[in-house]
Amino acid sequence: MTTDTLSLTFSALGDPTRRQILARLANGELSVTQLAEPFKMTMPAVSKHLKVLERAGLIVRGRKAQWRPARLQAAPLREAADWVEQYRQNWEESFDKLDAYLKTMRYAEKNSDD
Repeated sequence: MTTDTLSLTFSALGDPTRRQILARLANGELSVTQLAEPFKMTMPAVSKHLKVLERAGLIVRGRKAQWRPARLQAAPLREAADWVEQYRQNWEESFDKLDAYLKTMRYAEKNSDD
């Protein structure tokens, strides 16, 4: 059975706590205790969030003596960004069409008032 890494990434990113954890890890490795500091939750709850992020490949956890630092892995984020990028051009074209239509409507409204 193949793993859909994109679905795992988006699922992991769907939780604001996990997004905050990733943002904190963008500045470098942190221990579970350090990651838990700003959150009002138990250590087991933080560990569950870390397991979801690890399963999605968004973090890796190492071992340095008694310390188990977590580190950000950017590859799954790149894959998600590339997937979203496919649709950006479509969105921009739609917005450009809407903008042109609204300008036409404003022009027509302005001229009908004269």
